Amino acid sequence: MRHQATVFEQTVELFCWDRFERLVHQHGADEDQRGFTSRHPFLALLAAALGGHGGLRSLITALAPNSGALRLLGGKAPARSTLSDAMRDRPAALFFDLLQELLGQGGSHRKARQALREAVRLIDATHLGLGKRMLRWLGLHKGHVAAKLHVVFDPAAQRPVFFDITRARINDITAAKCLLPVEAGATYVFDLGYYDFAWWAKLVAAGCSFVTRLKSNTQLRDTEQRAVAPGGAVLADQIGYLPERLASNRHNPFDQKGREITIRIDNGKILRLFTNDLTSPAEAIAALYKERWQIELFFKWIKQNLRITKFIGTTENAIRAQIAVAFIAYMLVRMLHAAQTTSHPASSVLVIIRTHLFVRRPIAAMLDPQRPPLPKRVGPAAQLSLLLESK
Repeated sequence: MRHQATVFEQTVELFCWDRFERLVHQHGADEDQRGFTSRHPFLALLAAALGGHGGLRSLITALAPNSGALRLLGGKAPARSTLSDAMRDRPAALFFDLLQELLGQGGSHRKARQALREAVRLIDATHLGLGKRMLRWLGLHKGHVAAKLHVVFDPAAQRPVFFDITRARINDITAAKCLLPVEAGATYVFDLGYYDFAWWAKLVAAGCSFVTRLKSNTQLRDTEQRAVAPGGAVLADQIGYLPERLASNRHNPFDQKGREITIRIDNGKILRLFTNDLTSPAEAIAALYKERWQIELFFKWIKQNLRITKFIGTTENAIRAQIAVAFIAYMLVRMLHAAQTTSHPASSVLVIIRTHLFVRRPIAAMLDPQRPPLPKRVGPAAQLSLLLESK
């Protein structure tokens, strides 16, 4: 009988296991491990993200009847205590490095832009609410136990290119200075959480452009007005210098000309944008800042669909591992969605995966049930029957 892969198998077959095994060896993750290798908890976490399981008990219950399907992928249905110990002890850095390698590949499908030719990077952070059992390593932030997820997002490829996790009390700009890599020549778009003139100067020194907002008390000096089209969303366009000092004893290192563009957005609110791009049309700068909303949609999609607000471990290592694997699951869903010929959104692909994770049926057939089935293969017995009937 011909083998029909489960939906989980069809999703995981896009994954590069050679890269996984190399990183396992590099981290020594399987040293002193007899039967429960790193592939087992990875597949379990991947099934938790794709299946929407928010707890350890529900995940183990769902995996137990499907041990055979997991065995075909090199895994097995784990016991609850075994998976719990692996989440605590197996290094989360393995999954972090694996994700970073996956994020670093496939940058060839960037969209060309008429006004801004550089690669665009959106920067933002979001809070992840955690249970009280994580209080001992996270502490309280505004009365709640939470972590902060920092992301650099590529809107053209619709995928993150970098992410990390910190305590919720860490400021966005502090994480940007210490953690976020700077790509020379890229255009960065960010909000007021990254309001730091010294960091802006660092971006410019790396050959980058940036677009952000100005605070109400920041006024440019030595300004030069530019003409704007009447009746449009752009209300004003001027070039000038930022204030010389941030405070009475702090000199501003951003000593070159910048550009302030005042715009009115759809809800009537007026924003003051600031950029070091002095040549692009003001409308293109405004459209680029509007594109920042895509990272907000990405956070919403991740939280609603991959359920990373519910965790199956209570240690810092377990939380970091689960979030890293959830991002890997997101990328696999995007890759599977790109391989389909239908017009269904990625969320529909995820619904099919979630509700039919261990069903043995092609994903394309479930996305488009009206599609005519492929012709059946005629086996030897059927060929003999047809031959006898013809005689």
